[in-house]
Amino acid sequence: MKKKFLLITGVCMGLMSSCSESFLEKTPLGVANQQLLANKNGVNAVLIAAYSLLDGVGSGFSTTSSVSNWIFGSVASDDAYKGSDVGDQAQITTLERYSFQADLGLYNDKWVTLYDGVSRANDVLKLLPKVTDMNEAEKAQAAGEARFLRAWYHFEAKKIWNKVPYVDETVTDYINLPNDKDIWPMIEADFQFAIDNVSATKAQVGRVSKWTAKSYLAKVHMYQQDYAAAKPLLDDVINNGPFKLVTSYHDNFRIPTENNSESIFEVQMSVGDGGNGENGSWGDNWNFPYGSAPGGCCGFYQPSQNLVNAFKTDANGLPLLDTFNNTDVKNDEGLASTDPFTPYEGTLDPRLDWTVGRRGIPFLNWGVHPGRNWIRDQSFGGPYTFKKFFAYSGENAGAESPRANANNYRAFRYSDLLLMRAEVAVEENDLPTALKIVNEIRTRAGNVVVMDASGKPAANYLVKPYPAFANQEYARKAVRFERRVELAMEGHRFFDLVRWGVADQVLNAYVAKESQKRTYLGGATFVKGKNEYFPIPQAQIDIMGANVLKQN
Repeated sequence: MKKKFLLITGVCMGLMSSCSESFLEKTPLGVANQQLLANKNGVNAVLIAAYSLLDGVGSGFSTTSSVSNWIFGSVASDDAYKGSDVGDQAQITTLERYSFQADLGLYNDKWVTLYDGVSRANDVLKLLPKVTDMNEAEKAQAAGEARFLRAWYHFEAKKIWNKVPYVDETVTDYINLPNDKDIWPMIEADFQFAIDNVSATKAQVGRVSKWTAKSYLAKVHMYQQDYAAAKPLLDDVINNGPFKLVTSYHDNFRIPTENNSESIFEVQMSVGDGGNGENGSWGDNWNFPYGSAPGGCCGFYQPSQNLVNAFKTDANGLPLLDTFNNTDVKNDEGLASTDPFTPYEGTLDPRLDWTVGRRGIPFLNWGVHPGRNWIRDQSFGGPYTFKKFFAYSGENAGAESPRANANNYRAFRYSDLLLMRAEVAVEENDLPTALKIVNEIRTRAGNVVVMDASGKPAANYLVKPYPAFANQEYARKAVRFERRVELAMEGHRFFDLVRWGVADQVLNAYVAKESQKRTYLGGATFVKGKNEYFPIPQAQIDIMGANVLKQN
């Protein structure tokens, strides 16, 4: 029953929202009310509460509402399988097969988390007019951060469901929230307000800045293919903002190098803080390798063979844009960990082994990946494990659980923004600019590689810049391929395919070949015009009525 009343819960349980029933209007002892919160400290507490839901855990859910979007953004794409075994969380397999069912709990969990976040951001905006110990500049800053967060939560909902309600601080009727309007203009207005009111520097690393808001407004325009609107924002951030690529690609995924110069927006995680691990990237706690592996659970979120194949390079260190999936990178599927195995000896982009755990390659500082002993069911989920955001041994001190992880989720990295600018350049047929950006990222990719115990490269790594882009079609293909290998397993791939309008082509080709290995994908079909967005949770339609909240 708790999940069914999602939106009501999300609104009524905000720090200061109220419902119409008289017994709910009485302030319980020990609960903060508007009078107590109507001061500078109270506003900051409510604002922090709005930030705290970014990880997707605070509404009582975790894995299916994870900020990393590992289910919606990666398992739904060609990057990853659900993993684990056939019976564990089988509802995710339904999504993976594009057989979307509105009554699945994972949709409802994500919805309540995002709209609870919207409610908390609105709580800040409703409180500010009552506060007397803040000057106008301080109020504008708080309002700007709150509206940024409101835009962010709505943006996530828009990406997933498209047809969603927009809820601002003036809404009082939470049972009648139609999804009959395109909310892009409202999201844009909130991000623009943040640009106009938030400071250029952050008071604390986890907060947003003016540059964060500009970056997200550009991203919103990119999702609408409005390249003319995105371009000046992207150029402003690139030419005048504080961001730059870090030297080592892997520094974007380590605890000691969090909040670095490449971080546009980073969701903060922590352990040893008395939160019983819930503040420690708990939304990804199922995604640890299985069995004797560090964490010892649960074997979900396994990289696909298709993704691993995408990291192959040719003799010139360039990706195989059209033929990467013709043959597989060698793997140990079907072999026991005690059986002899020699890893693939062909040339590879080194980003593969910072992203994917595979047999015979060091798994950070936990030792060499043993293959099957760390896989729950190779025949179902394949031979690879998730690696990208995994913590090193010794870097996660104080964790309340072996699966609590203080590694932040990098929601928006500078390389992501650079590649969006390269997309704009391609659409303008400005191939030199696109080439320059892609080559900057590829050059960085080769700076630091995974080393074996003897201090030598653990595989045959070779990644080089492109000499030229022959034409616009080739450049478009190269830029989109670069996004895939650069941002792999970060929860963006499905949404990229949808906004490019190629999801049906790419994913049906993926399923056709992958189903030869993962038989549960047999017969799966991505239907153009239907599967680009997920179903509105049936629980929400039941609450509001099908005449109010309409199904996709």
